[in-house]
Amino acid sequence: MCLFQYDDDPEPEERVPAGPLYVPVLPGTAEVAVRLFRTPLGARTAVGFTSADRLATTLGAGHPWIRLSGSALRAMAEPIGATLLTVDPTLTAPAVTGTTAGAATAPVPQTPESVARIV
Repeated sequence: MCLFQYDDDPEPEERVPAGPLYVPVLPGTAEVAVRLFRTPLGARTAVGFTSADRLATTLGAGHPWIRLSGSALRAMAEPIGATLLTVDPTLTAPAVTGTTAGAATAPVPQTPESVARIV
């Protein structure tokens, strides 16, 4: 624990609940399915955002979401192997907009920081 407390510097060792999270879900289904991601090392992670604006900035405007507590999100994700919870990730690279030298590749979706690919 830090000896000094600063108003603008939260204590990183303390795990404070983030409150209800805005959780991205898979679009176009009648049932709600939480969208999972992978870390750069390949571990599955659930992702939640503390505001709808942060979710829209990271995943795009109009991306569907639901509100869940962190514990509810963990409980839903753990049985399928996602033991991590990433809160408020940001983009690390812009979305791919085209191909180079005629290579036939599909566009890569935008991915949050510490998240390499969509599960």
